Amino acid sequence: MVYLYIRARVLDYARWREGYDMHFAARQAGGATGIELVLRNAEDPNEITVILGWNELDQARTFTHSASLKDAAQLSGVIELAEIRFLIAGP
Repeated sequence: MVYLYIRARVLDYARWREGYDMHFAARQAGGATGIELVLRNAEDPNEITVILGWNELDQARTFTHSASLKDAAQLSGVIELAEIRFLIAGP
């Protein structure tokens, strides 16, 4: 299992969340497993961390470079994409 870790700052969490939820089908089409965790910074609720599950590392990497993700981020008010990491679960 591969996890995509994304940390970002958004203009408004509610606006971002609406865009995130609307982008579900695109994530699924890109290979996301449906495992997801959305977290907000307790000190700054407009700083979000998202962890998404993927079966294949290549699919996760491709998704992070997709026009679909870039468009969704822009429309939902992402103002800073601070960090993207690819994490692998295992012994």
